[in-house]
Amino acid sequence: QVQVAESGGGLVQAGGSLRLSCEVSGRTFNRDDIGWYRKAPGKKREFVAAMSWSGSIIKYHGNVKGRFTISRDNAKNTVYLQMNNLKPEDTAIYFCVVDPPLSPDCAYIPGDELWGQGTTVTVSS
Repeated sequence: QVQVAESGGGLVQAGGSLRLSCEVSGRTFNRDDIGWYRKAPGKKREFVAAMSWSGSIIKYHGNVKGRFTISRDNAKNTVYLQMNNLKPEDTAIYFCVVDPPLSPDCAYIPGDELWGQGTTVTVSS
């Protein structure tokens, strides 16, 4: 059984930073593509970033490119999302997902069991 657990969300002022973490168990993590999505109030869930199992492919949504960095530590079965220069429009629930599409334009959505419960990020102006 896959377990996906995010942490690291919180309240931060605009221009600040946060680092989200996501630990995955029940999978061969070092063979999994891994990623982050977010859902803001009143908006659809959107792709944020994804990384292939090898780390050779990394994709970001245009709105976060240059500010957010995805990384992984296979020894800890953990993926990170470093978020810098946060903006109020980054306020959302952030979800970690296993086996995401490696493109923000792909319509494929992983099954429910591959998602975490989410961690809330609030950016004040």
